[in-house]
Amino acid sequence: MKKNFFGTDGIRGSVGSYPITPDFMLKLGWAAGRVLGAEKGSKILVGKDTRISGYMIESALEAGLSAAGVDIQLLGPMPTPAIAYLTRTLKAQAGIVISASHNPFADNGIKFFSAEGTKLADDIEHAIEAELEKEITCCDSAVLGKASRITDAPGRYIEFCKNTFPADLNLKNLKVVVDCANGATYHIAPKVFAELGAELISIGDNPDGMNINNGYGSTHPENLQKEVLDQKADLGIAFDGDGDRLIMVDHEGELVDGDQLLYVMAMAAYAKGGLKGGVVGTLMTNLGLEHAFMQHEIPFSRAGVGDRYVMEQLLEKNWRLGGESSGHLICLEQTTTGDGIVAALQVLAAVVEQGKSLKELASGMKQYPMVLINVRVSEKPDLDNHAEIQAAVAQAEAKLAGSGRILLRPSGTEPLIRVMAEGQDKSLVESVANTLADMVKKALT
Repeated sequence: MKKNFFGTDGIRGSVGSYPITPDFMLKLGWAAGRVLGAEKGSKILVGKDTRISGYMIESALEAGLSAAGVDIQLLGPMPTPAIAYLTRTLKAQAGIVISASHNPFADNGIKFFSAEGTKLADDIEHAIEAELEKEITCCDSAVLGKASRITDAPGRYIEFCKNTFPADLNLKNLKVVVDCANGATYHIAPKVFAELGAELISIGDNPDGMNINNGYGSTHPENLQKEVLDQKADLGIAFDGDGDRLIMVDHEGELVDGDQLLYVMAMAAYAKGGLKGGVVGTLMTNLGLEHAFMQHEIPFSRAGVGDRYVMEQLLEKNWRLGGESSGHLICLEQTTTGDGIVAALQVLAAVVEQGKSLKELASGMKQYPMVLINVRVSEKPDLDNHAEIQAAVAQAEAKLAGSGRILLRPSGTEPLIRVMAEGQDKSLVESVANTLADMVKKALT
């Protein structure tokens, strides 16, 4: 059943435009409180990133939750995975994150976590949407929810992160640049790496409410690359605005994306006999990663695009490691959701244990050239049953002759068809992608 508000990762949009408005957030707090806080004495945690609009949304959610009779514990600016962790360890009924992740400051959104620190199941999101259809009411004054602030939340999460790093190792011989995207990790990540012994240079750590993701962070790594080279650092680490996404930079200033980091972590676990099954990627994971795993007979599976679909496959297969090229990396041995700081620590543990640079560790995976072309369409077609398009795809795959792959998929948020081709021969991949995109455009516009 289609959802009206929830997307693949909560609710997101431009602040001031429905549904990212004070009145909707008030009602969302009430609806979420009715569904998630139905038990007597329920409490829900609320955290946020550093956007200026977080104050407005936090207050509206707080009022709605209180009207539903749910106690609220405010965490202030905290990374998304920190809220998942604290929801679980503080035995709350749910956690709410106010964030639009890697989007610019004028956007904001809401993510939810269950009592177990995982994303909400579809049926729970449907139940919240059903409550949103009703008139808002207020419970009796005697049972209104109360709000309090957890002042030691940063310290709790810092210690948790440090404890995911092997106790017998330290970072004393590493010079590390950390880019916090002027986001939610600004007061967390630098302390984690410094307390583990790294010589630390921190950038993107001065949020003003409007500079989140602006020229810094995982989607804008240019400043990090420059700083790594200028400081002659061993590596750089970049998070997105809410800290659930990770991109790294090697000592030569070259980007190391989510696929490469997944390879480094998987091979480190494999070498110690601790991989526990295989690895889950997505439809967009580089073919080079799949081929690298094939060389070691490591099982690999592709999920739909989105970390929730990676998580679904991990749980179905009882595997422990998965992620996306964008840097959403899930390490279920350490935590319950994608966590940029925790994932970075697993990569750094491999660097320290093996005494190799990040560049050396990532070099075992060859990234194949990939071309992605967006074709704007008037409406989303049924690609699987479009004979002309399927014939064109078959023709493109024949040209690649087993040395690459083709993927066509509709965008989940825009009227676009994404045409992707990848393979070992760059010029061939570009030719195939452009030919297929032209054909799709002709057939659908």
